Amino acid sequence: MYTQSMHAETSTQTLFEFIRDNPLGILTTAIPSTTQPLIQSTHIPWILDTDGEPHPSNLGNAQANAGENESPPARLRGHIARQNPQSATLIEAVQSLGLPSGSYLPHETHEVMILFTSPHHHYVTPKFYTESKPATGKVAPTWNYSAVQAYGTIRVYFDPAAEETGAYLDHQIRDLSAHCEGHAMGFTGAENGRPEAWRVDEAPEGYLKVLKRNIVGLEVDVRRISGKVKMSQEKGGGDREGVIGGFKALGTQTGDVIARLVTERGEMKDRKREK
Repeated sequence: MYTQSMHAETSTQTLFEFIRDNPLGILTTAIPSTTQPLIQSTHIPWILDTDGEPHPSNLGNAQANAGENESPPARLRGHIARQNPQSATLIEAVQSLGLPSGSYLPHETHEVMILFTSPHHHYVTPKFYTESKPATGKVAPTWNYSAVQAYGTIRVYFDPAAEETGAYLDHQIRDLSAHCEGHAMGFTGAENGRPEAWRVDEAPEGYLKVLKRNIVGLEVDVRRISGKVKMSQEKGGGDREGVIGGFKALGTQTGDVIARLVTERGEMKDRKREK
């Protein structure tokens, strides 16, 4: 991920929290296939597993040091429709190497990337730069946004008859549903004054069997991760105040969120400068 140092988020834990808050990631692969395009992307919701503490190698904007046989600092678990052409490419790649379902593709030749983005992003008009625009006129539009890119080695569970595939998909579906019901919907139960979460067991067993036959399980060992929070940190205090006021004046949820982030990131920049 290209980013200037002032926009870089280097805290691994903050990057992990961003993924949990924004679990819909775009899986991108560049794997040769005899029948499908080289570059493919699919929107997939992911569940993130971590050790609970930052990895010693500090993954932020750096290559992870984990070897092939070492536990990665994080794993992303998802699933994809079997009918998706990207599934066909992944399955073909595993089988062409003579590997069974549940195998990893070689990291050196089959690295994948998953892009996570915040829903709160926005065009920034030069009219918000209330300090530099009147003084020099040397201003240009830009876009404020936040994103995380995770790179790693992918494992593909594609054989519906394999016990390992069934166990993986059952675990992944339950964990993802529980995360989204509680974290995204806020369905945390009557003791919290909220509706009860939907549970996978509420669906008929036969339906679940059909569902699992029509999806392919994916697991990505994260080997490097980088994050960017571009929120007008490059601007001076006067222009940042103009951006904050401008977004608040929009009267939208996204405007309010970006105004808050510009404030927070600007204060972080100022604190670093004072040290």
